[in-house]
Amino acid sequence: MSETSTQQGAESICPPVDLSGEAGWVPFDAPSLVGESLRFVSGEPDGNRFRVRYYRDSEQHLHARIWFGPETEGPPGHAHGGAVSAVMDEALGLAAWAAGYPIVVGNLNISFRTMLPLQKVVTVESRVVSAQGRKVMVHGRLFCGDAVYAEGECLCITLPGR
Repeated sequence: MSETSTQQGAESICPPVDLSGEAGWVPFDAPSLVGESLRFVSGEPDGNRFRVRYYRDSEQHLHARIWFGPETEGPPGHAHGGAVSAVMDEALGLAAWAAGYPIVVGNLNISFRTMLPLQKVVTVESRVVSAQGRKVMVHGRLFCGDAVYAEGECLCITLPGR
């Protein structure tokens, strides 16, 4: 089977996905803040890897609705840990940017709580918990309802001269 026919077959099994936010959330245009660097996770809004939409709540905390498509598969029927880590890297780093800290990620720790089924829409909530000098600490979790799939903490380092 050619790569094109494989991609077309995968596209046909992936229906439109509802990434609507909660009441009171305001859509957040992440690429306008950080530019094209969001291509890996957020780069294909209709793709079969990830589909992502970012929001801010009334307290200006960053949230994301994320769909893990078939191209994120690791264990059969579930998202690969690397796919979960990539999402947490983007969402937690972006939370620092959205709070006014232009950063790079210095350290990312992910605790995987349970396997994430494919083709499921989940929420990532993230918030800056401290900022001292050039160090910014961000915490977040990836969940749906009562199920927590991953929790993370990210040590971010502000970019000099920005």
